Amino acid sequence: MIKSYCKINLSLRILNKLKSGLHNIQSNSFLLELHDNIKIKKIRKKKDIIIINGPFRDLINKDKNSITETLATLRQKKMLSENLKYKINLYKNIPVFSGLGGSASNAAFILKYLLKKKITFQTLKMFTKRVGSDLNLFIYKQTFQKSLENITRYKKKFNFYFIIVYPNLKCPTKKIYSKVRNYSLPVKHNFANITSERRFITLIKNERNDLQKISTLKFTKIKEIIDFLSKLKGCYFSRMTGSGSACFGMFRNKKLASLGMKSLKKKFPRYWCVVTKTI
Repeated sequence: MIKSYCKINLSLRILNKLKSGLHNIQSNSFLLELHDNIKIKKIRKKKDIIIINGPFRDLINKDKNSITETLATLRQKKMLSENLKYKINLYKNIPVFSGLGGSASNAAFILKYLLKKKITFQTLKMFTKRVGSDLNLFIYKQTFQKSLENITRYKKKFNFYFIIVYPNLKCPTKKIYSKVRNYSLPVKHNFANITSERRFITLIKNERNDLQKISTLKFTKIKEIIDFLSKLKGCYFSRMTGSGSACFGMFRNKKLASLGMKSLKKKFPRYWCVVTKTI
């Protein structure tokens, strides 16, 4: 069984737009324990078999998705035999169109499994056009992304608990990014070098997600969730992850996060939510 972990963007600044059409970003990202489950088996068939189950399966295109694109790219690059086919079972626990990087995670962890070696940024670069630039965030567990292609692992591993809330709203990444009109200056400090937990919390609290304003203008419920999370006891800060619509609150321990979860469920009984932690 392969665990395909989700990611959250603790911060996200849009620096500029590149000639490639992609946006140059600066971000701090953590992988969390919330994960999809993947089973892979070689089969003697003429084509791959992809089976998707789980609470979010109906939101995934069965014929064209990050898994099919990964397999197609591997064969195109001669990294996988055309004659070798796979049966892949995906159980989807990570909400789709949420900013939690589920599809990129599936691609990254399948690549790690099939290539049987440590994945490099150079390897992932071949897949980003078809799968997405978020692939780069799944090499390390905690990263500072200075720019789109400059990603550094944190020197110190931080341990926190999170409440993640998904308000059942679809925020397609390309659509949200297409509405970006203003850009931010990069931060002056390198988050990857911070070893003091107190300093890290202070700095990350003062950061932001430049896409949050765009998504909250479209869906006011996102702002309502973020504001509610911020007022929970023990919550350091709350924010939207990626292009949304998932939001999170960061806590020191499981007890405070679990208490906050009870309050959240009373306020938003119809929204999907979970308590999870850093891996």
